[in-house]
Amino acid sequence: MITVLDTAEIEKLRKKIDVMGPLGIRVIAGLAAEHAAEREHFDRAILSPGIDPAVPLVQHFIRRRIDMIGELELAYEMCRCPIIGITGTNGKTTTTQLVEKMLTGCGVRTVAAGNIGPAFSARVRQSAALDVMTLEISSFQLEAIRKFHAHTAVWLGFAHDHLDRYRSMEEYYAAKIRIFENQTADDWAVVNFRDKLPDLRARKITFSAFAQGGDLDLRAGVIHFHGEPVLAMRETQLRGAHNAENLMAALGVGHAHGLDFEAMRSPLCAYKPLPHRCEPVRMLDEVEWVNDSKGTNPDAVEKALMGETRPVVLIAGGKDKGFEYSLLTDIVAQKCRCVITLGEMADSIETIWRDRLTVHNAGWSLARAVALAREHARSGDVVLFSPGTSSFDMFKNYADRGNQFRALVQALS
Repeated sequence: MITVLDTAEIEKLRKKIDVMGPLGIRVIAGLAAEHAAEREHFDRAILSPGIDPAVPLVQHFIRRRIDMIGELELAYEMCRCPIIGITGTNGKTTTTQLVEKMLTGCGVRTVAAGNIGPAFSARVRQSAALDVMTLEISSFQLEAIRKFHAHTAVWLGFAHDHLDRYRSMEEYYAAKIRIFENQTADDWAVVNFRDKLPDLRARKITFSAFAQGGDLDLRAGVIHFHGEPVLAMRETQLRGAHNAENLMAALGVGHAHGLDFEAMRSPLCAYKPLPHRCEPVRMLDEVEWVNDSKGTNPDAVEKALMGETRPVVLIAGGKDKGFEYSLLTDIVAQKCRCVITLGEMADSIETIWRDRLTVHNAGWSLARAVALAREHARSGDVVLFSPGTSSFDMFKNYADRGNQFRALVQALS
């Protein structure tokens, strides 16, 4: 018998109960869920990636030594094709979609799943008809793996994030690096050249848009492989050096799978970026407004700023996740005309940056932040909405935050 344990109150789970009940799935909610975890007999527990293993509900299973795996491991046990696993602090979703579009365009049968949605377990029944499964994988999903094996593992880069889940950056890194754990010498690792990684058993393809020396690099806006030009950024619909790295990672995956660079170019150039990722919203009075609400950590802000050649009015701030914004001071001072701070971190970011540049505090109002940006932006500037942290202090999620920003900007006259 399958039992679902959820500490949310039963009223909030009514729709799920109505769906699962006819399937013979029992749902236990609220405090009763913790009591069941502590006392009832279970043969195995499957942990949702969104649940912190430190919570009491999970600790009951750990103390009772009940066999427990994650959803990623469960789906892997049923998978019938090789796996491309894509991880990194930033760029996972874009790169996963690029790889899916590129492989499909080159005649390789694949679907994208995992952290990008739908879940790997929801798509794994298709695996017998696929050449490869393309997965976006988070550190949360990697925490509970055992035998999970990515035949091609992609490491986009590592930066400060998720300190509301992990006690230290070392703990976060230890979870993420597990993507290489079960690889062999017959596998491939497509990795960011700038990151210092331990010795890997897999064959490596390296890339970087910010340093020379990797297999793939960026020269005058053109991606090169071993010194030969393979893709010009101007031919694609993506902007910024961070997106050049996402394209490089996709090209590295294709090369590992024996694809020709010329064949990969067309589907990659046809790819349209997702909303909220350095998304151009509009031009108004010769000022471009850009929505980067998906920028949920300082590294994303840094990469967005490095991709801009024009003066920037930056709107930043949101939930306090313990990030060190002082590390961004130099790049912000170099690139930004001024900064508009917002949300729970508005005051603390203002304190950190006000000695180096002009900072305007919008408090808890996104509308005021947009109005301040309109007031201080000049012709030729970019207004960049790249919060650098999560949205849960004021919004449902990053998409809600980005949608509200876009609507406010479109309403400007």
